[in-house]
Amino acid sequence: MYEDLIEEKVSSEDIFDGVLLHVKRDYVKLPNGNKAVREWIKHQGASAVIPVLPNGNIILVRQYRYPIGKVTLEIPAGKLDSVDEDPLICAKRELSEETGYTANKYTQIHKLATTVGFSNEWIYIYLAQDLVKGKQHTDDDEFINLVEMPLSEAVDLVNKGEIFDAKSVVSILMAEKLCQK
Repeated sequence: MYEDLIEEKVSSEDIFDGVLLHVKRDYVKLPNGNKAVREWIKHQGASAVIPVLPNGNIILVRQYRYPIGKVTLEIPAGKLDSVDEDPLICAKRELSEETGYTANKYTQIHKLATTVGFSNEWIYIYLAQDLVKGKQHTDDDEFINLVEMPLSEAVDLVNKGEIFDAKSVVSILMAEKLCQK
């Protein structure tokens, strides 16, 4: 099925091997027999959480994102410690570290391919409910402010373009549908 679209890897080389990013250059054979180059980022994956309080409000994190030079409003998230890590374990860790909260109920609501044009990253998105407040314990290089707001306000911020982080946009819009049921 879709064989007329599949590209075949002929060879591959490592271009850069960093702490977070691993850049690859693959040489591929196209469906028409021509050859092309594909440069892409190998990523071990991530998890994200949309924490929902009993009053229906959600918790977001405000932080500075260096690559885009902006302060963003996002759902808590972080990369898997390894490709073998259970995404739910990662989601629980990131919720606790970034917000101080833990949850008694987690529901996976999506598995999102973040940037299919140049990365193999998948991010697992969870709805966290029945929250228990604790103490925030961010990494040494993380500076995060917590923001609590009604889900409807977050949806408005998405629609106004003020929340523009892809995982957060998808999660907030999906949570709106799920929480209406």
